[in-house]
Amino acid sequence: MTENIRLAAGDTAPGFTLPDADGKEVSLADYRGRKVIVYFYPAASTPGCTKQACDFRDNLAELIGAGLDVVGISPDKPAKLVKFRDNEELTFPLLSDPERETLRAWGAFGEKTMYGKTVQGVIRSTFLVDEQGKIEVAQYNVRATGHVAKLRRDLSV
Repeated sequence: MTENIRLAAGDTAPGFTLPDADGKEVSLADYRGRKVIVYFYPAASTPGCTKQACDFRDNLAELIGAGLDVVGISPDKPAKLVKFRDNEELTFPLLSDPERETLRAWGAFGEKTMYGKTVQGVIRSTFLVDEQGKIEVAQYNVRATGHVAKLRRDLSV
């Protein structure tokens, strides 16, 4: 297996244009001039990913109030994202990357350990991208539960 790339604070965030749950294209460039939290998760409607998405949903008003938008990206197809969004009443964009090109560019797909085995898959990761498109915070292998609270503490939100 290959070495995973890792982005770090100060790196230019890799650009992307991906379809959202409704098939509308969303680009990182759409957030230029605002800070945006970009988070990568393995699969919509699974227990951990649901907990994480609902944590972002429940904290969204405070995050937006602090000038932070939120975007979630997974390899799920838009049809699955629609169900996830609607079932969980998510109000931030969920983007589809079934080819995993954006996941790979951000270092959020590759080698990871699951149940003691090394496998290829989505690495739960969160980034804060600044107004100029530079990575301000890069966090890999984050926990689904409690991650948003920790992120808020780290960012003083």
